[in-house]
Amino acid sequence: MVETNELLSLDDLEAAGNIRSGRKHTLSILTENKSGVLSRIAGLFARRGFNIDTLTVGPTDDPQISRFTITHSIDQVTKQLHKLVNVIKIRDLEPDETVARELAVFKLAVDGGARAEVMQICEIFRGKVVDVSRRSIILEVTGTTEKIEAFERMVRPFGLVEMMRTGEIAIARGRSET
Repeated sequence: MVETNELLSLDDLEAAGNIRSGRKHTLSILTENKSGVLSRIAGLFARRGFNIDTLTVGPTDDPQISRFTITHSIDQVTKQLHKLVNVIKIRDLEPDETVARELAVFKLAVDGGARAEVMQICEIFRGKVVDVSRRSIILEVTGTTEKIEAFERMVRPFGLVEMMRTGEIAIARGRSET
């Protein structure tokens, strides 16, 4: 075995496998609403060493079916997901044909004059104040990933205590089903 101190780029390592296109994939996956499905889907990514950027799961209008929304950057995953027993349908959503949103909740340590400024920033981003105490404020913002990140950059200097994000959900534009 030959050891080297040379760093290999991710592009060099992936060139042979062609597993990344550079595009963020948003998958909408309909599955049977049964225990263990989440574990099998997450396990498929984990076994291959692939990262999931965001993952959301929830019921659909049919209580027997759940919808997963997964964002990632690996091209070959869709073929593997089709092989899972409980998967009904997968759609790789095109960014320009999709409406995608994320929810984030921010807790800030603010009082006095800073609170008014934070509330004004929240209003500009069309967010909501969901809780106020003497020394903190909790804000809710919904929008694209870029909007959530821009809001975070604006409020972080005021004393960000904690932040929670849901991950992206997405739906196809037009009349076709997602």
